[in-house]
Amino acid sequence: MCLAMPMKVVEIHRGESGDEGVGELGGVRRAVSFQLLEGIELGDYVLVHAGFAIAKVDEEDAQESIVALEDCGIDG
Repeated sequence: MCLAMPMKVVEIHRGESGDEGVGELGGVRRAVSFQLLEGIELGDYVLVHAGFAIAKVDEEDAQESIVALEDCGIDG
């Protein structure tokens, strides 16, 4: 089963190989590639799968997903 996690963008590093940065979920920070998306800004929420941001989501949807994951016993 594959699962994309909603993460808040807390750092962005723009470089020659594309945009990379850091996403945060539940106080845990992970490296994220933003190469598949355009227009990502600090504070945005993205769905992250295998280290890649695959979709931008609004904060309300991200929070609903986070609550649902917590209800299933999955923490960030």
